[in-house]
Amino acid sequence: MHIASSIVTVASESVNHTELALQTLPYGLVAVAVFGILALITASYSNVAHRHAPAKKHDDENQH
Repeated sequence: MHIASSIVTVASESVNHTELALQTLPYGLVAVAVFGILALITASYSNVAHRHAPAKKHDDENQH
């Protein structure tokens, strides 16, 4: 039991805590804003394929 308690003591003393630049809520808000902008960009391309005329079907089966 003495070994286990000394390992826990050494492990707890060697842990370094670093401060975050922001609190956790602003990180979430920035992530939501970035993904929202990316969703708008993706949605802006939704009808691009429909603007072009449909491809004509080849009558000759040997033609690729």
